[in-house]
Amino acid sequence: MKRIAKVAVGLVVVVVLAVGALMLPAVQTWLVVINLPDFPDWPEAREQLDASDAGEIYFRTQSPFDLEVILAGKRGVETTGLGWLTFPDEKREKPMPAMVILPGSGGIKPGREHEYATFLNDLGIAAFVIEYYLPRGLDEDVAYLIRTGSVTEFDLISDAYAALTLLASHPAIDGDRIGVVGFSYGGMAARLAMDDRIRESLTPDHPGFSAHIDVYGPCFQNLGTEKTNGAPLLTLRGTEDASNDLKACGQREDELRALGVDVEAIVYDGAGHAWENSQPRFFSEQSPYVQGCEWGYDDKGVPLVNGERLVSYDGDVSRPARIAARLRLGARLTDCVRYGYIIGRDEETRDKAFADAARFLRQHLQTNAEGSQAMPSGYMEEN
Repeated sequence: MKRIAKVAVGLVVVVVLAVGALMLPAVQTWLVVINLPDFPDWPEAREQLDASDAGEIYFRTQSPFDLEVILAGKRGVETTGLGWLTFPDEKREKPMPAMVILPGSGGIKPGREHEYATFLNDLGIAAFVIEYYLPRGLDEDVAYLIRTGSVTEFDLISDAYAALTLLASHPAIDGDRIGVVGFSYGGMAARLAMDDRIRESLTPDHPGFSAHIDVYGPCFQNLGTEKTNGAPLLTLRGTEDASNDLKACGQREDELRALGVDVEAIVYDGAGHAWENSQPRFFSEQSPYVQGCEWGYDDKGVPLVNGERLVSYDGDVSRPARIAARLRLGARLTDCVRYGYIIGRDEETRDKAFADAARFLRQHLQTNAEGSQAMPSGYMEEN
């Protein structure tokens, strides 16, 4: 019965999408309120970690939904986050670096996020894999469009900075050597998180992430970033991944370089999307992506496309109203949405990406310094 109820939720909200132009925003918001699941009642969130803490961790975060909320100095809905903290097998006398891992829009996938944590552990780096759907009441039975319409890149960024603060409290982790890596939706969030206005709002007492890795994150959004904390960025993309507009990605990377950021951009010939996933490589005809439109923001953080506001609500509007407004965007973005790109396992690209990430992290997080493990031979770059 529970599964049937969740399917019904998806159908109702899809109807909101389909007939949005014929309904008052207040009615759409009401439908969202009565159909979206509540945030779960989970164990008390941790704000400080002890030396023995590892594995499943509940932590305090927020759900701001929009950039506008963050830039206004607000936090959004209080949320109990969920993540998994793992460490290298070999014990170390001195604190080690760590990486926060942000999944793609499809959630944590076999072969990717937890396996990437193992890869990082093999490098002598602690890893924290974030689950961002379940803390907001959305499991795999909820339709993909509903999940992505209800949890935004700015929710992911909020989770990432909350995790940064939490990990910095762990005695085994060096709080000045914590980076963030994301895949697809998470990769975009890992890169957008470089905007120092966001850091100053979410973690004003911490200097921010020490390194950012964007793995095939879409590039249609331009925050108008004018300052970062100076941390370097590595981007990894494929020539056959239609979801990544390589021209737009080059523009985003050049904008960061103009701010003095050390940006290393690598594009793998013949590579598609999600090359780490266990799922065999295939062409996913119904997978949507944005191309041909630049999603900008005004100085308050309100989204714009071609200079026109995408939303018309006030800054103090509720989260359900924000979700309803995002679900209505489909009709306005028809000229920007495309479908179909290559997804799935590509061992050759996966190995190259591991090697490039290992080299980048060794350089910028000093993973071989002061007793940390040497890189496993399987991840060594060619010399």
